[in-house]
Amino acid sequence: MIILSLICCNLLGAKLSFGQNIKLNANTLHPVQVSMSLEKLDGKDVVRVRKDPSVIEVDQPTFVRINGISFKNGVIKVKVLSRLLKNAPELARGFIGIAFRINELNSKFECIYIRPTNGRAEDQIRRNHSIQYFSYPDYPYTRLRKESAEQYETHADMGLNEWTQLRIEVKDQRATLFLNHNKYATLVVNDLKHGADTSGAIGLFVDVGTEGFFRDLQILPDN
Repeated sequence: MIILSLICCNLLGAKLSFGQNIKLNANTLHPVQVSMSLEKLDGKDVVRVRKDPSVIEVDQPTFVRINGISFKNGVIKVKVLSRLLKNAPELARGFIGIAFRINELNSKFECIYIRPTNGRAEDQIRRNHSIQYFSYPDYPYTRLRKESAEQYETHADMGLNEWTQLRIEVKDQRATLFLNHNKYATLVVNDLKHGADTSGAIGLFVDVGTEGFFRDLQILPDN
């Protein structure tokens, strides 16, 4: 049985205790509009995720939902790696990230993801769109970019087919993203669109054209 280590403590409504390992099976992971498999990559246990090709629109509930967690405030850490599928469309960027505070119906959630192909692009505008926050269903990236240009996305160095650590710190209506072991945040969101009092599940998110891999997931308490 492949196991993904999950450290969990002081989470609202959590069914898991601190330091408990989650066995990756149908009881702990639930694919939502994605396909999922449990594999080895670089000698590590990983979850491999691909978006259902029938889901045409972007910024949709396309993730592996982790059962047994109700997350409000705290820290989510995970290592991610993405590749482009052979049939990936022109708009594919290797989209991969974390959805959080997902409601029971998967109809509301917050999400932060990266676009690895943009991190080292020669086009500076594409570079500026390397990291993205969106809020489902009312605030996809297209609306945020139109109404609040530059506020919910930014640049960071990253690339396809390489491990990148995401550390998302969530406190009430604020979320900050740290990449790898950087001391300072890469993205700061001060107004999570679903407000300060929401809670819900965590999901391993991918979007169009991406073959995504996730490992070393940790969920830590709010300090």
